[in-house]
Amino acid sequence: MLRIRGGRVYDPANGINGEVRDICIGEDGCITATLPSEAPVLDVQGCVVFPGGVDVHTHIGGAALNFARGMIPEQHRRAVPIYRTAQRRAGLAGTTPTTFATGYVYAGMGWTTANEAAVPILSARHTHEELADTPILDKTACVLMANNEILLDLLEQGEDERAQQVLAWYLSAAKAYGVKAVNPGGVAGWKWGKDCKGLHEPVPGYRQVTPARIVAALARFCDQLQLPHPLHLHCNNLGAPGNVHTTLETMRVLDGYRVHFAHLQYHAYGGDDWTTMSSAAAQIAEYFNTHPGFTADAGAVLFGTTVTVTADGPWQHLLYQLTGRKWGNLDVENETGCGVVPYTYREKSIPNAVQWAVGLELLLLINDPWRIALTTDHPNGAAFWRYPEIIHLLMNADYRKEQWLKLPEKARARLVLPELTREYTLYEIAIITAAGPARMLGLPHKGHLGPGADADIVIYNHSDAIEQMFAHPRYVLKKGVLVVDDGELRASPEGRQYAVAPPYDPAIVDYLRPLFQQYYTISFENYPVAAEHVPHLEIVEPVTGPAAATTTGSGR
Repeated sequence: MLRIRGGRVYDPANGINGEVRDICIGEDGCITATLPSEAPVLDVQGCVVFPGGVDVHTHIGGAALNFARGMIPEQHRRAVPIYRTAQRRAGLAGTTPTTFATGYVYAGMGWTTANEAAVPILSARHTHEELADTPILDKTACVLMANNEILLDLLEQGEDERAQQVLAWYLSAAKAYGVKAVNPGGVAGWKWGKDCKGLHEPVPGYRQVTPARIVAALARFCDQLQLPHPLHLHCNNLGAPGNVHTTLETMRVLDGYRVHFAHLQYHAYGGDDWTTMSSAAAQIAEYFNTHPGFTADAGAVLFGTTVTVTADGPWQHLLYQLTGRKWGNLDVENETGCGVVPYTYREKSIPNAVQWAVGLELLLLINDPWRIALTTDHPNGAAFWRYPEIIHLLMNADYRKEQWLKLPEKARARLVLPELTREYTLYEIAIITAAGPARMLGLPHKGHLGPGADADIVIYNHSDAIEQMFAHPRYVLKKGVLVVDDGELRASPEGRQYAVAPPYDPAIVDYLRPLFQQYYTISFENYPVAAEHVPHLEIVEPVTGPAAATTTGSGR
């Protein structure tokens, strides 16, 4: 039990905006309305109290991260040691830190839940092992399905009902939480040396299956299976000048569906080529603002060196061609692809300057902070521990303009950022870092400080030095356990791993078993992840009510 007394509380899910009030933590590690008068007290007078942060889109575990770690030893040699204490293991916060260091760094900033956004089911067992080795954080994971050949073959044959059953089985087999679509059809086309830039041309190797058909089917399946998180979509034509047209057409195809648009910054560019690349954030935000079924995360970019890691193999090959950097690209059997390219975002590069501005523009132009989450698509746009830099840019328009003035003049002329005077409040920061992402993921016990919520709490010393304040919280509690005290790691509890288990027709197992000899190098019996191999597994129930209502998307 613990009473947190005297803090100024920001709890948007419960409409609390800077009120001084007590937060009570029961013996079960959850928030409770009251406590006995003799309960221990933590006095945080003058401090700011937030729910623990929730990262709706990050890459922190699995084979792709190991691929990246092996490719960039020079970045790890430059990594900064963290949390060297007598009680805990040391960690290194490189661009792709080790699993346990990842948990420590997130917790050290006040973030307590994370969604690993791209998992091939073939390597789901290993991914769960890495997530289990990531301390403190509770985790969810989205599995890659938009280029799965068994699923695409069923869509080609018009067998949508069976395709939905297959999807349900895959989710259960992987012990996954949601469905991720990366460059739908384009990664399958990459096996033929091709891509899918448009939405309505057939995927290479198919006659009827188009990217539009794939995304509409997957969005519909997610709704019909009543998954707590909607389709998590990485659109076609990522990163390319002029891709605003692809993104808007994708939004039109998905009108009426619940959809989460991943790293939207990478899909909001105008121009015809790299020399004319410009911001199209205003066009994307205008359409997005009028479609309340959509959510997104920013995928913001910050200048500096990182490594790009994605299932979008065609894009990674293009990035290698553009940069000449070392690279890796591979096919994950029947399911997806993977690419890794180290990258440096440069302030004097016009395309990079546009990318830096577009992430901020989307966060400022999208009216409802409940529908846009703070992310950097870690590690693609920047490392997650740089979130305080973005918070500073959002909260201080003068500072934002100072940074904009450092950009090349040609880039500045292609942006709307200097016209945006909006400044985020602490209440809105609490939305985009905690309350909103928790709602997007469908985790009702996360992202708020009301009775029944997990006691995931971050307490900041109030300061006008915004970056310092958000980078170094005074206290962090995970389910009521004090894990960080003034920068010192006090405890390292193991987090939970959430999954869904949508029902499916048992006959689908008999359908899939013989196909594995054709599509996979692994036997059917060895493919599913057993529940006992996922430590601290919790199955999340399907959503019901308006959020799961049948949608009316055209599915063009």
